[in-house]
Amino acid sequence: MAQILDPLPSHNQDYILCCYVNATSQIQIARITNVPNWYFERVVFPGQRLVFEALPAALLEIHSGMMASSILSDTIPCTRLCVEQYNQPSTESVIESFDNKQSIETIEEKNPVAPETLAFAALR
Repeated sequence: MAQILDPLPSHNQDYILCCYVNATSQIQIARITNVPNWYFERVVFPGQRLVFEALPAALLEIHSGMMASSILSDTIPCTRLCVEQYNQPSTESVIESFDNKQSIETIEEKNPVAPETLAFAALR
């Protein structure tokens, strides 16, 4: 995926595809500041999904606030937002991915959501 305005430094080919979702009701600013020679800052509206390329070491800062103020709300390692890795995945990442799938499946088995429950909630 090409970022036309702010391409990543070309000397590093270790890119990951990341996704961040603004699950709040406020407008947020997503910013990466720890990558030399690269400027990344985007406005993320409530409910909007931001898909971007980054280096694995990058940290996504989330700034939120009202009117003329801005507060650093969160700093998220881009590896936690990773959707796809462009180079060959290491054995550790495959094992970690497998472990995460197992824990998600276990949670889903413990908390099944019946369609009747959803229909009842929608009628309320």
